[in-house]
Amino acid sequence: MATPGSRSEPSQLAEYSCSYRVSRPVYSELTFQQQRERRLQERRTLRDSLARSCSCSKKRAFGVLKTLLPILDWLPKYRVKEWLLSDVISGVSTGLVATLQGPFPVVSLMVGSVVLSMAPDDHFLVPSGNGSTSNTTTLDTGTRDAARVLIASTLTLLVGIIQLVFGGLQIGFIVRYLADPLVGGFTTAAAFQVLVSQLKIVLNVSTKNYNGILSIIYTLIEIFQNIGNTNIADFIAGLLTIIICMAVKELNDRFKHKIPVPIPIEVIVTVIATAISYGADLEKKYNAGIVKSIPSGFLPPALPSVGLFSDMLAASFSIAVVAYAIAVSVGKVYGTKYDYLIDGNQEFVAFGISNVFSGFFSCFVATTALSRTAVQESTGGKTQVAGIISAMIVMIAIVALGKLLEPLQKSVLAAVVIANLKGMFMQVCDVPCLWRQNKTDAVIWVFTCVMSIILGLDLGLLAGLLFGLLTVVLRVQFPSWNSLGSVPSTDIYKSVTHYKNLEEPEGVKILRFSSPIFYGNVDGFKKCVKSTVGFDAIRVYNKRLKALRRIQKLVRKGQLRATKNGIISDVGLSNNAFEPDEDVEEPEELDIPTKEIEIQVDWNSELPVKVNVPKVPIHSLVLDCGAISFLDVVGVKSLRMIVKEFQRIDVNVYFALLQDDVLEKMEQCGFFDDNIRKDRFFLTVHDAILYLQNQVKSREVQDSLLDTITLIQDCKDPLELMEAEKNEEELDVQDEAMRRLAF
Repeated sequence: MATPGSRSEPSQLAEYSCSYRVSRPVYSELTFQQQRERRLQERRTLRDSLARSCSCSKKRAFGVLKTLLPILDWLPKYRVKEWLLSDVISGVSTGLVATLQGPFPVVSLMVGSVVLSMAPDDHFLVPSGNGSTSNTTTLDTGTRDAARVLIASTLTLLVGIIQLVFGGLQIGFIVRYLADPLVGGFTTAAAFQVLVSQLKIVLNVSTKNYNGILSIIYTLIEIFQNIGNTNIADFIAGLLTIIICMAVKELNDRFKHKIPVPIPIEVIVTVIATAISYGADLEKKYNAGIVKSIPSGFLPPALPSVGLFSDMLAASFSIAVVAYAIAVSVGKVYGTKYDYLIDGNQEFVAFGISNVFSGFFSCFVATTALSRTAVQESTGGKTQVAGIISAMIVMIAIVALGKLLEPLQKSVLAAVVIANLKGMFMQVCDVPCLWRQNKTDAVIWVFTCVMSIILGLDLGLLAGLLFGLLTVVLRVQFPSWNSLGSVPSTDIYKSVTHYKNLEEPEGVKILRFSSPIFYGNVDGFKKCVKSTVGFDAIRVYNKRLKALRRIQKLVRKGQLRATKNGIISDVGLSNNAFEPDEDVEEPEELDIPTKEIEIQVDWNSELPVKVNVPKVPIHSLVLDCGAISFLDVVGVKSLRMIVKEFQRIDVNVYFALLQDDVLEKMEQCGFFDDNIRKDRFFLTVHDAILYLQNQVKSREVQDSLLDTITLIQDCKDPLELMEAEKNEEELDVQDEAMRRLAF
């Protein structure tokens, strides 16, 4: 009987039995470009680019219109039978919560700080009219509130203009820098802030409105300091609401395949709680906190005070960015969950239009509210139809039905919000898994969450964004690199550190550097090169230069002599030629350049002077540039310097897998000259290795011919040499014959 593991053997054998053979010439970049003519890249002028961008067609106009009005794209695809009932229930539930609670706390606090700084109470103190001689003043609340509404609406208009400008300038690309770990940590911190803001409502405990650094901590401390003042009726109502909502939601999740529509527990709880509060008169009997009054109707449109723009420009810029970032962060969470993309520019335009329009109707800065978003998602909302229905519920409540909801306890609404934050808090469970997958991403998650709690969501988001960018810079500045070896009889090259049984070509080192080369990591790249080859090219050159000067000095003194081939040999048996490395050379001899010294030395042999010259066991260095995506000017200059440094010590540097745009950048920066040519650049690492192996074989043949010629020239009688070779051949033949007879 076959074992269970034997089923996978055929596929494994099939994997290794498949092979391919390629027969092609060795390609350098120069030969490849000569054989395969390169296409000329079309370079558009500014006029051509503008003409192309301003051109219009029916298809393009409709695409732009769908971008501005996404409803034209998704509404024709709407599945009425599958989605409508869920959207209605979700819209009603979200609308009830949105009617009875205020906007997102972060933006509220930021707008409130601007309003309070520009319209403090001190500006609206008027003398009292009681006719007494005492100097007393009273606060004109009506004028103050009107001024503050005007400032808030003007701020809303300016925020909308800034967001529209950002959308027009395509600044939405910043969405790319809101990585999933950053968004996860940020939204979890936002959920914690919402929890704290709702907790004081559940307990009916009053606190100050803190803003800025440690505001959440201060609020929590004050809540627990005043916890003895908790209203029991509100606490019990809120606790029961949380338990009931979470229990029903768990049932909805477990039996979602059997229940056609999720149970609208938020609507049910709101209606029942309103009836109980009204019937039992909880406000009078137990001092419960209720909604009390909901203003009805809309304010008429009014022109904002444009003259205030200069005083609130800096604050409006930060509010525009923070409101946008909060919306996009929450959107990315659900976009990841339900597999759809967030268009950053579209979000800027959408919020910009909304805020510009709202600025004329005394409205507040619009952004995504985490609590309402969580309610809409958890109650089964499928599309933007739920949002439309939610807006209609808010409008109906403001116009007509607000009075019916006035007896509702605030703690019930707060409990509904808390119960719907479960999904956000469950993101904490992702951290251990993230730590196992990528520790850097896990640190970004935790750092962003902690900083957002400590510093506030606005500064916390900025801190998390900067920290995430810092990790990217550090990873680029200290990238991975590997010394490569080949799998025998293949063109596959892998890290000799990670894999066994790899062959490193004799006299060749192969380095793969997995990062762009720019001003920030040039020094790191040089260290990688030094670690790969095992020596410092500059130190080797300096030591060789010092040794040459010593040798020349000894040759001049007659203690050494040089043959015609530049081979150094000592004169006699004395050891006077060996001088210590610590000796101070004469000043006039230190300026002798190497080109004036005609003596050639085998630097890997033992030298007749005591100068510690590092051995150079290689003749070539191959740089695998496949992972180098770009070079800057500093990187190109550093590469050129490295090539020159190795050339001085008779080591050639070759490049492989260089991308075309990187090669173009090197050409633009003047990398090539007579000594650095394109024939040193190869399409693959294997091309470079085959070329070097061929060069070594050719050199060995030439060296053997030179040795023979030298031997003939040094021999006094060439006939004797030929006779000696003939005798050796005869002896070899006789020896071979004797061996055959022996066996």
